[in-house]
Amino acid sequence: MTEIPALPTVWRPRTTRVVAYATAGVIMLGMIVLAVVVAPQFKLFDRVLIVLSGAFIAWILHMLARCRVVADETGLTVVNAFRTRRLEWAEVLDADMAVGEPWPTLDLADGTSVGAMGINGTEKDLSARQLAELKSLLRERGEASDPS
Repeated sequence: MTEIPALPTVWRPRTTRVVAYATAGVIMLGMIVLAVVVAPQFKLFDRVLIVLSGAFIAWILHMLARCRVVADETGLTVVNAFRTRRLEWAEVLDADMAVGEPWPTLDLADGTSVGAMGINGTEKDLSARQLAELKSLLRERGEASDPS
């Protein structure tokens, strides 16, 4: 059985963050170099747009790299690329990640589900450990106590 992690705890992918931020840095550096060395027919406005397009791509990569799942005493905060949801422990019924899925799905009490992009399925061992920790917290905190 998986040990229940101490709260607060944060689960986030490692490889995704490294790749996203490294790629963002390379793109920004490339766009700045391109803006400086492009042919003379490009005016200042064109050069600024080149750098801004690189900044936009870097922003999107940052949004993907910021994904995480935070567990604290009152519930879960699921930070996905473009949306953050705060969930109480009682709202989350289960977490499941089938083989080949990119991230786990949290089944909610209202019948809907939400993806938890902060646990990345491509990092096999890490994601399995993180999912097991999340499930153990859900068992401990999400279920009502036994009345007997």
